[in-house]
Amino acid sequence: MNVLSMFELEGEKAIVTGGGQGMGREMALGLAEAGADVAVVQRRVEVAERTAEDIRKLGRKSIAMKVDVSKSEDVENMVRVVEDKFGKIDILVNSAGVAGWVAAEEMSLEEWNRVIGINLTGVFLCCKLVGKEMIKRKKGSIINISSISGFIVNYPQKQCHYNSAKAGVNLLTKCLAVEWAPHNIRVNAIAPGWVATPLLEGADEETLKTWTSQPPMRRMAKPSEIKGACLFLACRASSYVTGSVMVVDGGYTAW
Repeated sequence: MNVLSMFELEGEKAIVTGGGQGMGREMALGLAEAGADVAVVQRRVEVAERTAEDIRKLGRKSIAMKVDVSKSEDVENMVRVVEDKFGKIDILVNSAGVAGWVAAEEMSLEEWNRVIGINLTGVFLCCKLVGKEMIKRKKGSIINISSISGFIVNYPQKQCHYNSAKAGVNLLTKCLAVEWAPHNIRVNAIAPGWVATPLLEGADEETLKTWTSQPPMRRMAKPSEIKGACLFLACRASSYVTGSVMVVDGGYTAW
């Protein structure tokens, strides 16, 4: 097989949660550029629709959906609609996420549940409900977007709920990879470092300076620099890769 053909996704059907903006948008576009039809999922459907329209301009099919991934009924409906429109689901990218900075001793249970609910429970629900369909077809690739925050405690922000959720995503990824390997379903994760996305908007100049000084490459990633890793894990080029957490952090965790 020609190596370039291993990166083609012609005929594949994908879901990208959080696909309307930031990394999610770039990964959705990357999958479409490789040949896949993509369902773009976001809590604000108008944001999802902008990405879906750009995918259609590439000659691929796309639908935009309003989904709260922390709600089982929303995720169940998402799976039904995509199965009805596309006929199958080959690829799932769990990119929906929220952040928040608050000291642990001041964190309310509501705030803890908000971040855990979307960043960890939401990943589990999407994996579970899409995974059931993939099991029926004995085929699938699931890519969970984690973070280096699942390995380290970030500085200077205080975000124990976010870090805990991402650590949970890492181990959830490994658990599902082992459980679903007999069904020909691969489950991997991408752990980015600092990426210039809407999640980082509002940070003050001093904090931004701190973040850009931390990786050896001395800069943040562009959202588009994550889509290559996503394509690799989605396509046949990674056919023997499962249970892996791919770190894309400019060398941050190397020292």
